[in-house]
Amino acid sequence: MSLSIIFMGTPEFSVPTLRSLVDAGHRIRAVYSQPPRPGGRRGLDLQKSPVHQAAELLGLPVFTPVNFKDPEERQRFRELDAQVAVVVAYGLLLPEAILRGTRLGCYNGHASLLPRWRGAAPIQRAIMAGDKKTGMMVMKMDKGLDTGPVALTREVEIGDTMTAGELHDKLMLVGAKAMVEAMNKLEHDELPLTEQSAEGVVYAAKIDKGETRIDFSKPAADVHNHIRGLSPFPGAWFEAEIAGRPERIKVLGSERHEGEGTAGEVLTDDLVIACSTGAVRLTKLQKAGGKPLAAADFLRGTPIAPGTMLAAGPA
Repeated sequence: MSLSIIFMGTPEFSVPTLRSLVDAGHRIRAVYSQPPRPGGRRGLDLQKSPVHQAAELLGLPVFTPVNFKDPEERQRFRELDAQVAVVVAYGLLLPEAILRGTRLGCYNGHASLLPRWRGAAPIQRAIMAGDKKTGMMVMKMDKGLDTGPVALTREVEIGDTMTAGELHDKLMLVGAKAMVEAMNKLEHDELPLTEQSAEGVVYAAKIDKGETRIDFSKPAADVHNHIRGLSPFPGAWFEAEIAGRPERIKVLGSERHEGEGTAGEVLTDDLVIACSTGAVRLTKLQKAGGKPLAAADFLRGTPIAPGTMLAAGPA
């Protein structure tokens, strides 16, 4: 036996769940993904999303509506006659007509321990806040933002140096296994639902470019969490004078380190930077247009001497 499923997702994070559902023998009626976006070096080519590409390789029909306001889109969704919809990082809000458009409803794979970190950027926000654990939750969707009852939870530890990219890759595999388990239980009418707590609600707002600059006037723990929470994308950054002109440099890796000095001061020749309390060592950096480099390799081409002052606070 198997379920008939409509799969809805867009980024690479969603792909393992789609593949795992197919491998588990479930019947994918159709895949929904966001429309192709301009890409390529000049932004002239339309690029299909990772889910769109994966679905085509699997021989699955793909639909890419801009939204579900069109009654014909809603009708097409209903006429697929699926038992359930599985949603993983689709990126569009689903109206009630879609939430009720399958016999068993819509189940979402969400990358946090709800109700903490509802919203758009739960992976980055968990690391930036210094959380020690997070997880994947399978939730039955309702019309609220990540407010539906939880069906299944899998916790994941967040290591002290783990970046958002590393956590992303771990959670997408954990999430794929969790969703397959949840759908197998649903198929046998053995999937329990538990209402979320009204306490501990925290929202994971989308990352704004204005918050990506490193603020060395904060404690070292906060600076370190900020750097790894934004690595590899969009990347935390500082500005320094290189060869007589200001240059923006991304920091993709760091570690807590001993050291004292004026906030933003380069303390050592291996890039230990003073914070308001304590210090961080920058371990992976990238110049505009360049490749990410380990600190030692970066410094060979771009020396930053001890005593150099990096801007301590935001612009």
